[in-house]
Amino acid sequence: MKVVLIGANGTLGRAVHTALRERGHEVVTASREGADLSVDITDPESIRAMYDALDERGDAVDAVACAAGSVPWRPLGELTVRDVRGGLEGKAVSQIELVRQGAARLPAHASYTLITGILAREPLLTGSVASLVNGAVEAFVKAAAIELPGRQRINAVSPTVFVESLDAYGDTFAGFDAVPVARAAHAYVKSVEGRRTGEVFRVE
Repeated sequence: MKVVLIGANGTLGRAVHTALRERGHEVVTASREGADLSVDITDPESIRAMYDALDERGDAVDAVACAAGSVPWRPLGELTVRDVRGGLEGKAVSQIELVRQGAARLPAHASYTLITGILAREPLLTGSVASLVNGAVEAFVKAAAIELPGRQRINAVSPTVFVESLDAYGDTFAGFDAVPVARAAHAYVKSVEGRRTGEVFRVE
């Protein structure tokens, strides 16, 4: 399959890239920089340009996998409306737009795999926007699964903190069992190669 991987340069993105390549898939990377295609998923016009570029290359895309998204981490009492909107744009609206635009352009068998996270079900201090956004993406996945055209599928991967990220986030996720990032990458493979749709694959 030909898979467009958004956010291929991050910890998760690199692991997903490796897992897909090892399974024999052709991976087209897309990120703000350092990738096959340039895209800023918070900008709908940039997403449109990415799909245009794929069309120009003659790339028949079988799957879109997103490993990108950002949210602010701030105490509830310090959050601003701008923070909330920024989180929604950075991880929810951006991924929804990938699907919304792709639905009309990708073949009937195409699939989408989005990224959420454990805070959708296990909130943490300073993580209220992350909980909001992850929950929104997961609800969208379930709803979009019954509306996508043809046989298009959509799922989400919802991991806990990665072993490889403990140096940066370990204190925030105190008491959580970390998992190797490769386990989350395997969930992407399950979504891309499988036939399930409207599901959230938990990795914890």
